[in-house]
Amino acid sequence: MAHYTLAVPVRYDDNGTEQTAYRRVGAVFENTKRDTGETCLTVKLDFPVGVTELLAFQPNIQDVAE
Repeated sequence: MAHYTLAVPVRYDDNGTEQTAYRRVGAVFENTKRDTGETCLTVKLDFPVGVTELLAFQPNIQDVAE
């Protein structure tokens, strides 16, 4: 089962340069239905999120070890 880190992009100003940081808000799990073999995604949020954009990244090595 594959999983991805779900993040929210946060833009901020760093000495006149716009930067983007990514804050983890949950995880996305890729599942396969046993009877049909169809792939579906499950989104699990760490807390309620009120945003207009979410991004999913492959996890870092340390995230996999947890």
